[in-house]
Amino acid sequence: MELRSVLVVGTGLIGTSIALALRQKDVRVLLADRDQGAVRLARELGAGEEWDPAGPQADLAVIAVPPAHVATELLALQEAGAARFYTDVASVKVEPIAKATQLGCDMSTYVASHPLAGREKSGPGAARSDLFLGRPWALCPTDEAAPEAVAALGALVELCGANAVQVPAEEHDQAVAVVSHAPHVAASAVAARLAEAPDVALGLAGQGVRDVTRIAGSDPGLWLGILSGNAAPVAEVLEAVAQDLSEAATALRALAEGDGTATSDLTQLLKRGVAGHGRIPGKHGGPAAAYAVVQVVIGDRPGQLAHLFQVCDEVGVNVEDVRLEHAPGLPLGLAELSVQPQAVTTLTQALHERGWQVP
Repeated sequence: MELRSVLVVGTGLIGTSIALALRQKDVRVLLADRDQGAVRLARELGAGEEWDPAGPQADLAVIAVPPAHVATELLALQEAGAARFYTDVASVKVEPIAKATQLGCDMSTYVASHPLAGREKSGPGAARSDLFLGRPWALCPTDEAAPEAVAALGALVELCGANAVQVPAEEHDQAVAVVSHAPHVAASAVAARLAEAPDVALGLAGQGVRDVTRIAGSDPGLWLGILSGNAAPVAEVLEAVAQDLSEAATALRALAEGDGTATSDLTQLLKRGVAGHGRIPGKHGGPAAAYAVVQVVIGDRPGQLAHLFQVCDEVGVNVEDVRLEHAPGLPLGLAELSVQPQAVTTLTQALHERGWQVP
């Protein structure tokens, strides 16, 4: 199905990113939001034009609002005849579908969905047209959904460069509880310890704590809505995590009192963690590849990363991933380049020859 016009209701990070991706494909995008400032910023970013409710019907309406408001927005849009088909992009699915059914929405023209992509930042200013490239996008059609509605959503996913994954709403919510919602709460719990930590502890903070707490910097109001809409599945995951942590604390107390046998429980948890981490899909899907890491000292000034990548290009080494660790108080940092193991010697030698410091 060809989408010629799409109405995006909600010009936050996800809604505006969808709009930007569609504009790159020459799709006409109409923008609506209760926050007129957000609409203006999205327009200035080139995401589309402001929606005129008296104008022609759009092919598809994308409802990019918090989960608790999806159903009421859907009903209002359907009553206004805003589009032929409708979807939402909230990160929980069971609750919006149930509320839409209770309100009497036309479920034949509506297919719930969820793009598995995002950033710690929010608002239209954080939007990116490439946010969904290669990312999974869950489609959760009900039995009442018309095939044409599913096809319209599939066209949207394709235009945004994402990979459609059809999954029942209940299974979706249980899955995101494990891979997204509970991890966010766990990261917030770790970050909350830092709020009361002494300055000396923060001065010793390394990349590990930054990695663990990165997502804890997201908007609390937004996440309260997400967690409230998926409360039971998230609670189940957190209870299991809490049990693991409680057992780990008990083992550590025993170790502190001289019981060397307590290392067994800790070792098992750490091994399970390694096994779970190893199951996270790699960048091309499937099992994650085992890359080697080349560390390079890099100056904190313009052009350094470009020069570093130029060396990789010159010797034909593909950088699979890159991480930067800054040295507090110093104008330099450490770049960690993940490459194929067989490329380590070639890249290391080339960097040494060009004057780079490779620890």
